[in-house]
Amino acid sequence: MTTVFATDQDDSTSVANDMIEQQKSKQGTSLPTYFYKSDVIYKRELKKLFFNSWIYTGHISQIPNTGDYFLCNMGNDSAIICRHQDNSVHAFLNVCRHRGARVAEEQCGNKKSFVCPYHGWTYDTDGTLKRARDMDMLSDFSCEHYPLKPISLHIFHGMIFINFNADAPDLAKHTAQLESTLGPYRLEHAKVADSETYTVAANWKFVIENYLECYHCATSHRQYAKIHTLREKWENVKQRVADVHKNSPAITGLGTEFCETISKEYTDSEEFGCDIWHDRYGLYEGYLTGSQDGQPLAPLMGDIGGFDGGAGDFQIGPFTFMLNYCDHAVLYRFIPRGQHKTDMDVVWFVNGDAVEGKDYDKEKLTALWHDTTMEDAYIISRNAEGALSDYYEPGPLHPEFEELDMKFLQWYLNSMSA
Repeated sequence: MTTVFATDQDDSTSVANDMIEQQKSKQGTSLPTYFYKSDVIYKRELKKLFFNSWIYTGHISQIPNTGDYFLCNMGNDSAIICRHQDNSVHAFLNVCRHRGARVAEEQCGNKKSFVCPYHGWTYDTDGTLKRARDMDMLSDFSCEHYPLKPISLHIFHGMIFINFNADAPDLAKHTAQLESTLGPYRLEHAKVADSETYTVAANWKFVIENYLECYHCATSHRQYAKIHTLREKWENVKQRVADVHKNSPAITGLGTEFCETISKEYTDSEEFGCDIWHDRYGLYEGYLTGSQDGQPLAPLMGDIGGFDGGAGDFQIGPFTFMLNYCDHAVLYRFIPRGQHKTDMDVVWFVNGDAVEGKDYDKEKLTALWHDTTMEDAYIISRNAEGALSDYYEPGPLHPEFEELDMKFLQWYLNSMSA
């Protein structure tokens, strides 16, 4: 059965502005139905938030050869990420500079050049215009003036981030703060063991709000909750986390900085769209990694010398998150595909020299977070259906478990202001 959500008919820019300002005074509660049903709000979200934020698009291993490319599609726009012949990586809009046709159709592939299917304008793999048939009839025409429009790009330990804003803040100075916490995983040498897109029938905010809190973990994720201490109040698990932090240097062979907490996300972000977060928390005693039984799944990653009983939570930008265990890493990216449709993209990384079938079993590697994501898709869709009711009244958020949700919502409302 397909679920259809109505859009508010009594909607306008002035209504949106009034609703945003009213909600700012109601901190500590969830958003009212309007913010999930308004077409005006959704279009503003794409423009103000998604097209001005740094977003993970893929891993460097996806484009090993000259001409290799993949697309990142969002809203009505599409970006091409491509490796050029000098080994450099470029990102540019998938929009011909003549009449606007898409110059790349397949989601990924290899091209010697990008040829517009409409009138044949031909672009090099760095986006420069090589040929524009018969345009020399214009006396002042030059191919140099019409490259595919570049967008901002940053590569951090093999992870490729883009920002559709060509004048976006430099993400490099922010990701540098994660060097001691993310660097030891050596993701630039990692292997993508698997990736999956889970599409949920819900507005993207429902999806983000769900990811940012673990209030639901004990009831909705029984397997996850047996392993991860995030399911409990801090008071109950702080000693376990302290023990992990204390023992980690001796077990992993890394410095104390490996467990450093960094909190510069949403309202605390130093520049818009450049959120940075890290926290290393404890798994329950006896559990070593994020598997169904808590036991190792793959070779240790990068420079990590042993299982310290902990896991690293990361955030880069507003919509990209990672959960890194000592033997594998799981990346989440959330992208709206419509007002009531969101893709949850999940990527599993293992050490670069790990061999499938020998060093790891892909089905076992992905089992915990596949099951957890399917459970999330179910509860998020139920949340969306109920919260879009005309009778829904926003309730109070939990001061500890939903603290990040409150920070997200404050950032969201501030960013959405007229």
